[in-house]
Amino acid sequence: MKLTGAQILIECLKEQGVDTIFGFPGGAVLNIYDALYYARNEIRHILTSHEQGASHAADGYARATGKVGVCIATSGPGATNLVTGIATAYMDSVPMVAFTGQVPTSLLGKDSFQEVDITGITMPITKHNYIVKDVNRLADIVREAFYIAKKGRPGPVLVDICKDVTANYAEYTFKTPKEIPGGELGVEEEQLDKAAGMINKAKKPFILSGGGVSIAGAHLEVAMLAEKAKIPVGTTLMGLGSFPGTHDLFTGLVGMHGTRASNTAVSESDLFIAIGARFSDRVISNVKRFAPNAKIMHIDIDPAEIGKNVGAHYPLVGNMVKILRELNRRVHEKPKTEWVDSIIELKKSFPLNYPQNGSLKPNYIVERLYELTGGKAVITTEVGQNQLWAAQFYKFSHPRQFISSGGLGTMGFGLGASIGAQIGLPGRKVINIAGDGSFRMNLNELATAVEYKLPIIIALLNNGVLGMVRQWQELFYGGRYSATTIDRATNFKALAEAFGAIGIDVEKPEEVDGAIMKALESTDRPVLLNFKIDKDDKVFPIVPPGAGIDELIEA
Repeated sequence: MKLTGAQILIECLKEQGVDTIFGFPGGAVLNIYDALYYARNEIRHILTSHEQGASHAADGYARATGKVGVCIATSGPGATNLVTGIATAYMDSVPMVAFTGQVPTSLLGKDSFQEVDITGITMPITKHNYIVKDVNRLADIVREAFYIAKKGRPGPVLVDICKDVTANYAEYTFKTPKEIPGGELGVEEEQLDKAAGMINKAKKPFILSGGGVSIAGAHLEVAMLAEKAKIPVGTTLMGLGSFPGTHDLFTGLVGMHGTRASNTAVSESDLFIAIGARFSDRVISNVKRFAPNAKIMHIDIDPAEIGKNVGAHYPLVGNMVKILRELNRRVHEKPKTEWVDSIIELKKSFPLNYPQNGSLKPNYIVERLYELTGGKAVITTEVGQNQLWAAQFYKFSHPRQFISSGGLGTMGFGLGASIGAQIGLPGRKVINIAGDGSFRMNLNELATAVEYKLPIIIALLNNGVLGMVRQWQELFYGGRYSATTIDRATNFKALAEAFGAIGIDVEKPEEVDGAIMKALESTDRPVLLNFKIDKDDKVFPIVPPGAGIDELIEA
């Protein structure tokens, strides 16, 4: 049947099972929005306050559900406002398809109103991108975009559509989405035998579980390997939830803000097994001093990551679940060793703690959020100290429970992401742990949360400063606090209420539980908990720049 390009786009979205789009309309996408009007009972459109909020919401939706997140913006500034969100998704391997409007084909390259080369701009931060100039190619491009976003290592794809393409007619025929291949094992039997032999012989093995474990759904296989071979497990920031935070073998984060147990285990290990991790500089710090005594085994779906930052003695590239299952068949059951006992003892001797002097501490707030939610909430974060306090003091038990901007470190990410996560998981409690500096960047999305009656909780750790930058200025720049004090007398409680949300000020430890319980009772409105904390509270441990990860500052 003959349909307009806009109608074809909507039909293709239905083919892909898309039920939610986050976006903001404009001239170049008016035909698409007109077609969306007729499909409003099948595809829900969430009107955000800003296009960046739409991209972060699509990202949060994807991370929380495992589905492809979808966002849409008009040409020019609408498209460029998506860029930060697309880059965020790219760095953290999030499946997302972003649609942008473009000027008509007859006006391309003429500096037309709201014309920008968005495919050129986003080329380095997408798995692939397209500009559609022919309506006859539109359907196949949309289908291919979703396939690419999901296949292998996931990531964002951008589809830029000229306005006349959305108005022109073409033949449309329904197609069932192409199956995403399960993935080949990818390694030879000999490689598996050799890798399993190394695990069996290792005296001091250690596992680093990364974000790829959650993406691949390989968390059960990682747990089986750790339990069978009695191997301590640490995680990257993105790997939180890929191994239970309450497990006896869990040692905590690895790297710049890693625990004493994790970083010591890495430094003393004789076999370092990285699974679904990319050896970020925040994990390895000084590469010459990272796991100096260990053979490196690296399991990943992306061959480009092997040897990129740290050389691998035993690379295993392919389907992570299948590789781990084959390893688990070959690995011997082991009793608990002195190595494991020593790491567990380190965990007990050097726990994550904080001064308990009667003042309101961010660490305590996160601990109470964990206890009062039974550890079952989905946590999004902004970026900075708030992000690390959340990572350290909320015990994540399953994948897709911790949603944070890891690779790009995008301030302003958390509120939009919490909106997407709450829409994707309407039956779950979603909490955005935020700092006041990050929250200011996209707080306009409170209007979105109110409009759609989303009961998200914003736990605002309000210290009146750009906390992590200020912490670095104090520790490494002689206490020269340059442009990091932002105490602008903003009344966040009144601000929340002005948007139509619930605002609650909390200044004392004894007020914390009551405020959290009141927030948890809300079912149709967001709640902002304004926790007033001290500007000098810091994130510890921390590894100084250029140091080995065993050189921790712990207080």
